[in-house]
Amino acid sequence: MTIANSNVASQIVKQTQSDVGTVHFFDHLAVVEFNEGTHIDLKSVRQTLDDVLNHFGYSKPFGIIANRVNSYSISLLDIKDARATLPNLTAYGIVSYNSATRMNAEIESSFCEWNDICFNNLYEGLDTIHKRVIRKSA
Repeated sequence: MTIANSNVASQIVKQTQSDVGTVHFFDHLAVVEFNEGTHIDLKSVRQTLDDVLNHFGYSKPFGIIANRVNSYSISLLDIKDARATLPNLTAYGIVSYNSATRMNAEIESSFCEWNDICFNNLYEGLDTIHKRVIRKSA
């Protein structure tokens, strides 16, 4: 389910688009939906990272959810460098909708510093990541 088709779509405060996808911003979260067939690496995701930094700044704690409604590839070796550009990112999650995207999410999670980042539905991901951000900012 795309975030635009969810029950929380009315809570989106801002959206940005780039060549690789769309970022939907909430108060403490960003939900990223990358385009079908896109390859995500440090170069291609630069605009997305800049949009996130422009929205949250360098001190406000926030979380990101990759809502994998489309199939795309990720350069796993770039994950750490992309993460380093977001100093106040306090929680990360991946929502997967089938076994293939779930397997990719589990592989991706092995390159991340967080545990339990894979979720089976959007609402579970939103709730968990939001709670983690609030807990870290308290």
